[in-house]
Amino acid sequence: MLLQLLEIVAPVFICTAIGYGWIKAGLPSDTTLASALVLNIGTPCLVFYTLTAINLDPAAFGEMAIAALAVLAGALAVSWAMLAMVRLPQRSFLPALILPNMGNMGLPLALFAFGEKGLALAIALFSIIAIAQFTLGLGIAAGSMTFKVAVRQPILYAVAVALVFMSGDMTPPKWILETTKLLGGITIPLLLITLGITLGQIKMGSLKRALPLSVFRLASGFVVGILVAELMGLEGMAKGVVILQSSMPVAVFSYLFAVTFKQDPEDVASLTMISTLLTFATLPALLWFVI
Repeated sequence: MLLQLLEIVAPVFICTAIGYGWIKAGLPSDTTLASALVLNIGTPCLVFYTLTAINLDPAAFGEMAIAALAVLAGALAVSWAMLAMVRLPQRSFLPALILPNMGNMGLPLALFAFGEKGLALAIALFSIIAIAQFTLGLGIAAGSMTFKVAVRQPILYAVAVALVFMSGDMTPPKWILETTKLLGGITIPLLLITLGITLGQIKMGSLKRALPLSVFRLASGFVVGILVAELMGLEGMAKGVVILQSSMPVAVFSYLFAVTFKQDPEDVASLTMISTLLTFATLPALLWFVI
């Protein structure tokens, strides 16, 4: 079991550490370009290829999409109530607490823990949360809701086209599959390396808020994931993927939103960093639970 856990955790940790070490060594980096490649090319190709090549049942995709919405609703309810109780600003901290890092960390972990079928299920969850990131998350941080950014995200159209093939029980031409497989292959390594670089660039604030909020993010995500999986009657791999993805740390985009809209950026930076470090520390126990 320990060897199995090491095989899952080691690639994620090493790739993230490479990015962190790269920026700390003063080597040139362009996270804007890397993020643009991942967001606009790599991730849509990975989504399309995985959903169509793995022959994921459209019903399974729909089930994961419902689970994602339920996880989001649960996280929103408990996080809003907690922030109101301790009188912390919702615009600063709510996006960070309700939108876990299902991309940078969740997708690689799902792949290494459950294989390509698990990755396909994780992508279904991630697709919904990614759309929520650029609508709900962005809207909360900005103080006004907008769908303009979301409709420009290529992942939305990658999912839509993939669903056409899946619902029609059709297989895309081989040249399309091979091209999207090749381009999608850059996604997971770049996600992890970029995560490491971003963590290395973050200027942290006080741990007074960050530590308890980080514990809350991970604990509430874990509990909400279990409740959703149990209420939906999920079993096996589907249950494990939902709990794993729900338990991820604060997404990097929440930090970027806080910086953009000047919503306690240093505190959100600390929250992003601490929750990620805590995730690495608790990952063996989490994986032991879900596998």
